[in-house]
Amino acid sequence: MDGFFAGIEQLALVRGLKASFVAYPIVNALHIMSVGALLTSVWLMDLRILGAFRSLPQPAFVALLRRTALGAFGGALVTGSLLFSVRASEYAATPIFLAKMTLILLAGANFLAFMRLCRATGGDEPAGGVATMLAVLSLCCGCLCCSPDGLLGFSTEASEALAFATCEMVRGSKRRPRRG
Repeated sequence: MDGFFAGIEQLALVRGLKASFVAYPIVNALHIMSVGALLTSVWLMDLRILGAFRSLPQPAFVALLRRTALGAFGGALVTGSLLFSVRASEYAATPIFLAKMTLILLAGANFLAFMRLCRATGGDEPAGGVATMLAVLSLCCGCLCCSPDGLLGFSTEASEALAFATCEMVRGSKRRPRRG
């Protein structure tokens, strides 16, 4: 599996992304925007199920948010894959990345369960206990999926910085304190 991830890192597109001073920050910013749009649209739909925004017309509200969520998911998928590809071997072995992928799969399963419930009840926005539980689970998955996002990109740098700081502290404690 390591060879597969190392191969991803050697693709021409990925090497270009690594070498570019401008491309990586743009992809990173687009990823943050996509995730933000995805979570906002999903959270608004979940809050609608939980009783908020009842004054807005339901079909138009849900249709707009679904289209936004779908487009944002596509953007997050593409940009997230590009960000992953830069350090695929490293990220694939990181527990934070594995936790994030697990949460995304859970969110996807929750979405499929909700769509099945919609078909079974014959509406775009089912009500009741199961719909409420799925909406709450969706809100939780969204919050938890974001938590590892910031940690993932900085986990390697943070561990390197921590190791450096620890070495400096050890060196500093062996030195004699200066007297003024």
